[in-house]
Amino acid sequence: MDRAYYVTTPIYYISGNPHIGHAYTTIVADVLARTSRTFRPTFFLTGTDEHGQKVANAAAAAGKSPQEWCDELVPRWKALFAAYHIEYDDFIRTTETRHVEKVQRVFEHLRESGDVYRGKYEGWYCVDDETFWLESKLVDGRCPTCGRAVQWISEEDWFFRLSAYRDRLLEYFEHNRDWVQPRSVYNEMMVFLREGLDDLSISRTSFDWGVPIPGGGVIYVWLDALLNYITAIGWSEDEARFRTYWPASVQLVGKEIARFHTIIWPAILWALSETAPEVVFAHGWITVDGQKMSKSLDNAVDPFSLADRFGADAMRYFLLREAPLGSDFSYSEEKIAQRRNSELANDLGNLLQRTLAMLQRYRDGIVPGRKGSSALGGRFEPLPAIVRARIFALRFREALEGIWELVTALNRAIDERKPWELHKQNRADELDAVLYDLCEGLRWLAILLHPFMPERMSEMWRQLGTPERIDEDWSSSLRAWGGLAPLTQTAPAAPLFPKLDTIAQT
Repeated sequence: MDRAYYVTTPIYYISGNPHIGHAYTTIVADVLARTSRTFRPTFFLTGTDEHGQKVANAAAAAGKSPQEWCDELVPRWKALFAAYHIEYDDFIRTTETRHVEKVQRVFEHLRESGDVYRGKYEGWYCVDDETFWLESKLVDGRCPTCGRAVQWISEEDWFFRLSAYRDRLLEYFEHNRDWVQPRSVYNEMMVFLREGLDDLSISRTSFDWGVPIPGGGVIYVWLDALLNYITAIGWSEDEARFRTYWPASVQLVGKEIARFHTIIWPAILWALSETAPEVVFAHGWITVDGQKMSKSLDNAVDPFSLADRFGADAMRYFLLREAPLGSDFSYSEEKIAQRRNSELANDLGNLLQRTLAMLQRYRDGIVPGRKGSSALGGRFEPLPAIVRARIFALRFREALEGIWELVTALNRAIDERKPWELHKQNRADELDAVLYDLCEGLRWLAILLHPFMPERMSEMWRQLGTPERIDEDWSSSLRAWGGLAPLTQTAPAAPLFPKLDTIAQT
């Protein structure tokens, strides 16, 4: 059996409502987890980052305590994931006792080892991004990430000896060139390392909404947040569980927080005598008018309305088909509608309807027996292994393109083999062969597309009349063409993806 698989999203900063960008990252993790669960132990972690000055400020502006603010918002995030059919194994909140106690344990460990020391911090700080910046990194005196004003901070803090890990980080990057992806982000992080690293301030005394430090102050929100990836799986508490899943197989982040996850995070892990994650993948941004979609820029799109308007599975498909993971891509309702109508309604949905309608007309809806070998089956026998490899390489667009070659081939088989003509000419064996190929091809599509569109593919599975679980191991269910049992009674129903005639304007 393959080693257990552990995939994480960033924990989402709970300073406001979620937007479609948050759904995007979590859908990517869900596709990886769903595919992995079919053949090995898998753990998928997501959650919320609830400490820090920005949260405290937002709560105060709303007339609430920080804890009340977080408690009221967390259900909104969980509702988002439910709306998009996301099945995580754990949802961690950084205000939970199980996390807070372990963060304090980490701090004490680092202090005892000498990796943490007392010092004075003076420098620029962006409250919105909870990020410290060197003056040389500011853009026109503002935060280079969000463009907002920064504050000058001067206070007695605890510092993590990040500079002591620079040489080890450089060596690790040079010997593990695929551990940070895509390559553009890897190159950017190498520039940071070559410029040198300052020690990291890891405490704050100007406010108190955070993990408390004995003797005063709270732990810097980014140290607190990064540790969730190990606190959630039992670090220092459940050794067997922790060793089963750590190091993480894939940690998904937005490219704006790659520096924290690829420079600070491995250094902290090494200071704890733990290993770095296997892969950190920094995906691109969904843009609106050329700008990153974000709450800070007030251009975020409501993900709930998109799921209502286009369907959650159609949105999942669009987000992963529109651009390679790692690239920025622009959002528009016209693009979503075009892919839904053309690829999902016409190519896939119509294929299912035509096939089941012909099967009903010519064979009373019952799948006929196989008649010899299938050229179509032979051609696509390698497809499951190709798709699985592309998914785990995070090449989702290519995985879907490969699957769509089968969609295209099945539609072409209808047009070229003309089942209606075979019926008229009483060529029963040939008609049975093409009908079987179409039904078996649809069975393969339902399985291959299930991680991407779980709800709609479960419905397609039901219409095909197949009794097994749709998320079973591909290596057995797709071992060879011909797994669909003859005499299966199909159950045609409403179209999978009804076409959208108009796009409601927001």
